[in-house]
Amino acid sequence: MNYETENIEFKFGFTEEIYKEVIAFANTDGGVLYIGIDNNGNAVGLNNVDDEYTRITNGIRDAVLPDVTMFVKYTIQENEVVRITISEGTNKPYYLRSKGLKPGGVYVRQGTSSAQASSEQIRQMIKESDGDDFESMRSLEQNLTFASAANAFERYGIEFSEEKYLALGMIHKNDGLFTNLALLMSDQCQHSIKIAVFGDDQNTTFKDNQEFKGSIFRQIDEAFHYIMLSNRTSSDFKGLERIEKSDYPEAALREALLNSVVHRDYGFSGSIIININDKQMEFLSIGGLLPGLTAEDIRSGISQPRNKNLAEVFHRLKLIEAYGTGIRRIYKLYENCSMQPRIEVTHNTFKMILPNMSVTEPLPESTYLTPQKERILTFISRNGQITEAEIMELLGIKRTRAYTLAKQMCDEKLIVSVGRGANKKYLPQG
Repeated sequence: MNYETENIEFKFGFTEEIYKEVIAFANTDGGVLYIGIDNNGNAVGLNNVDDEYTRITNGIRDAVLPDVTMFVKYTIQENEVVRITISEGTNKPYYLRSKGLKPGGVYVRQGTSSAQASSEQIRQMIKESDGDDFESMRSLEQNLTFASAANAFERYGIEFSEEKYLALGMIHKNDGLFTNLALLMSDQCQHSIKIAVFGDDQNTTFKDNQEFKGSIFRQIDEAFHYIMLSNRTSSDFKGLERIEKSDYPEAALREALLNSVVHRDYGFSGSIIININDKQMEFLSIGGLLPGLTAEDIRSGISQPRNKNLAEVFHRLKLIEAYGTGIRRIYKLYENCSMQPRIEVTHNTFKMILPNMSVTEPLPESTYLTPQKERILTFISRNGQITEAEIMELLGIKRTRAYTLAKQMCDEKLIVSVGRGANKKYLPQG
């Protein structure tokens, strides 16, 4: 062979340039590197092939991360040329130790030359090697600090040190690099929470908006403080007793915020969105439900966290309890309210909507919301109405029971009946 190809590279002699060639072959489809052959394919030989052989093998071992040596084989030809055979590696991306896991240190083979990999190529290699679990994948950003995380752990009385990084899932077990979980917890976190306050129910007239950045611990603290500014408190008197009432249960706001942070899909770059108007707060996070789950499953308390390590960190800090209890707690806090929280799901989004309790009528004290009644009210809140046939299908009951249940809810002023016969439907009260 007297010319270079996608899988063959010649080097006149040893230089540190061979490291990037080895990296490029290991990150692509493998190849062969000859040391002691000029660009025209002529064997020029090495002056002291044994010393150069030792220098080459030690250099590759020390200069390339992760360890690539199991994919590299060396032979000496004609006692003057070192032939290096590099197989495609299984722990991509390989990179220069001195440059780190970034475009300046990662190379791929392009035609007959080796070129710096793009950020997108690096992400794709990480995904292929580490799997599709975003929080466990190696982070592209490795210069991370954890001042906010350390403060949060200290505040909750939990030890936070470098010795705990592996147990928390903050470093990759194979090479000790920071994972995307560490990136989320770090002061350099690239995701954010955006909150907008609107002056109308259609969310078209801005009154104020803020974006919260930095460590997710800082984002949670600052975002919660901001939404509490919109949680107005009014006072009433029952005899001589002063009773204070908030627009939203504080615990419900906290749970909705934490749910958005724990369960969002961080593989996308968008922000968590919180919209506030006089009637409700909407918590919108990227990432629909995991396969096999429905909105009704979530409403019932079934939970499968997308970010298990992040959820475990929050659990250690007692920010969340057992999986699935947060959503149930939200509905429990609204059990005496005529307008119930709503969950809206698309393929790529999850939205939790909390009604303003000050603009909804409380249920009569004698009214008890059974699970069946709750499911009917939830269906009406999502679809605007329900028919007896839909009640039968929703609850798996016969027509007589559906009629009786609907009439009871009308008597309790939970819903109102409109129309007759086949055209009869039930709408929300008021």
